[in-house]
Formats: sequence, C-alpha cells, structure tokens
Amino acid sequence: MNDPHDTTAGHGPTAPRKELKQERAIRSRGNILLAAARAFAQRGYPAVTMLDVAELSGMTKGAVYFHFTNKEALALAVTTEFYKRLPAISDAVAELELPPVASVAELLLRTAAALRDEPMMKAGARLQIERGLIDVDLPIPFQDYTALITSWFRSALAAGELEHETPPAALARVLVSAFFGAQHMSWVLHDREDIIERTVEVLHAVVPCTRDPRHVSPFLLEQTSA
Repeated sequence: MNDPHDTTAGHGPTAPRKELKQERAIRSRGNILLAAARAFAQRGYPAVTMLDVAELSGMTKGAVYFHFTNKEALALAVTTEFYKRLPAISDAVAELELPPVASVAELLLRTAAALRDEPMMKAGARLQIERGLIDVDLPIPFQDYTALITSWFRSALAAGELEHETPPAALARVLVSAFFGAQHMSWVLHDREDIIERTVEVLHAVVPCTRDPRHVSPFLLEQTSA
C-alpha cells in the first residue's frame, strides 16, 4: 500500500522533506542575521566582511551568499529587523494601558533595555549612525516611533496631564532626539551599562511633568523585584 503522503510513485513523502528544508533555511537565515548583527554592533559596518559573518554563524561563505547577495543586503536586513523590534516594544507598552506620559516613559525605558541587551538593536542603532557608509537605502529612522510618542503627548495634553509650552509633535521630536543621543553617549562611554539612568535623566529634563519613572514604571518595578 502506498504511503498517503507520497505524491510520486516509488518516492517517500515530499511535503515533510520540503517543510524540513524550509525550516532549515529559516534557521540558517536567522543565524546569519544574528551573526551579522553581532559583528556590525561590535566592529561597525566598514570593518565587517561576509567571511566574518560566515565564521561567526558557523556556516560557509557560500551559505551566507545564498541568503544575502552582499554586505549591503545584510545591513538592510539587520536594520529592517531593528525597525520590527521597535513596534513590538510599543505594542507591549500599549497593552499596559498606562496614562499617556507614563506610556512614553515606559516606551523609552524598555527601548533602552533592548538597546543594552539585544544584538539586533545594538546593530540597528550603530548602522543608523553609519548609514552614509552603506550603499543601500535604509529605512527612514524613528518615524513611527516619534509619531506614537506624539499621539501620547496629544492625549496627555487633552487630559490635562501635560503642562508644556512646546507643541506635542515638536516635544516628541526633541525627546526622541535626546533619547537616542543619550543612548549613543552611553554606548561610547560605558557600553550602555548606564543607559537606564541616562534615560531617566532625559525624561526628567525634557518632560518635567513626568513623575519619577522608578515609582510608576512596570518595567523598573519588575527589575527591582527580580
């Protein structure tokens, strides 16, 4: 009796083999991306070669080229993953249903922790700085991130929670600029070990009505109780 999964006479089931091959390809691509992120974060785009990525991923150079045609394609893929991670953080904060200004604080604090701990985030932040050295169009930085903070500031203003002369959109732009500038300085000076403290400083300086995030932030409360 023929195997019900067999689609051709005299051959084994082809669908499971195809699925396994696809799973291996997905894993291989993920390993390559993670290796590239670690390399870009540590050494910077100009210093990294495709061979470096192959060695870090434990794969052949040919396997890396099978998934990514060149180093520019790798940089674009890593940066794209960086910009997928930011909405994921935003969604997690939105689910907490915090007051608007507290949501802004929570978003920045969780982003700071991700920049400190996650290779893809570290690499994405560095590649944005080095974008002029990369011969490919990278995503425009931080547009959706800034738009979300703007919407929270507008809600806070309407609720009487925000007392600030700067319009919400401008305030959001200043805050995002200050935050990503602070994370850059934290990286250069202390390998981001103090990034949470620097983020709290930015919040107090740019949004004076923000209560001390150490008392209202679920993220920081979790870190304290852990």
